[in-house]
Amino acid sequence: MRHIYHTEEDIFFNLALEEYLLHETDIDCFMLWQSEPAVVLGKHQNALAEINLPFVLANDIKVARRLSGGGTVFHGPGNLNFTFIANGSEGKLIDFRKHTAPVIAFLKTLGVNARSEGKNDLRVEGLKISGNAEHVYKKRVLHHGTLLYDAPLHMLNEAIKMRAGRYRDKSVQSVRSKVSNIISFLDDPPAFEEFRGMMTRFLKEYFDQNGDGSSLGDDALTRHEVEMVRRLALEKYAQWDWNYAYSPDYAFTGSYHADGHSLTLSLEVKKGIIAGAEMDGPSVTPPWLALARDLTGKRHHTDTVLNLLKKHHLVDKNEERIPAELLDLFF
Repeated sequence: MRHIYHTEEDIFFNLALEEYLLHETDIDCFMLWQSEPAVVLGKHQNALAEINLPFVLANDIKVARRLSGGGTVFHGPGNLNFTFIANGSEGKLIDFRKHTAPVIAFLKTLGVNARSEGKNDLRVEGLKISGNAEHVYKKRVLHHGTLLYDAPLHMLNEAIKMRAGRYRDKSVQSVRSKVSNIISFLDDPPAFEEFRGMMTRFLKEYFDQNGDGSSLGDDALTRHEVEMVRRLALEKYAQWDWNYAYSPDYAFTGSYHADGHSLTLSLEVKKGIIAGAEMDGPSVTPPWLALARDLTGKRHHTDTVLNLLKKHHLVDKNEERIPAELLDLFF
């Protein structure tokens, strides 16, 4: 068992690191880590349907797609992530209860009675404190999860607030649950870093054959490993093609009704590319029709839409983002 210690908070690096360890190493390992504010999607989800885009853009929250399936989660301050990677026998690798057992056992030492409920949640008194997912590669399994310790729940709830009825697809949709921070169940809660240290020490003992954690140090990544992970993060995990275009094909309907204007836009999107666009409504003018024609064959992406709005003089050329009142028309 290898314990990997690092302090990198870039979400793309962290997701790439999980893939690298799963694919390119052959020993069991675990790590605890934290990321900057980010919405992290399951592999088979529709990115735009799962996020509250206006809030995400306004707060510079990154959107990332992970290797495993399941639903959307929020990463950020006060959220501790755990990753377990293990070898096993084919057909016996997926086992949520097995991999969440050490987390439940650790929380019990703090007096927090967490339970595994449903397929992939840990809950305390019916409130979700952890979401989990797994991914199999050959005879190795990646299990990872979140732990809401002292996270900004208002930011979490807003960032993943779904806007119903806009996207139609066959993607995996998240099931929203009432969440709570672990800190709310503690009488004398330790600071976040102390909590992280306590969990690290517990897991070392849990996984160490000697039972005291003495054989598991804090194993830093080698220079070569860091270089390989950064390359994977840049070439895959930070790319629009992975985070957005990997979404299943979908249909989108948006509208704009304000200041006496009324517009409706319908899109058909395949692999992130707009295959068809129709603009309708009493306020449709030639520039809007021209914009709709130009959308076909383009990415369903904020930068693309903003550039077309400028091209057809529908917003000021100095605008750096799509005006908030127009976002609902396009996304």
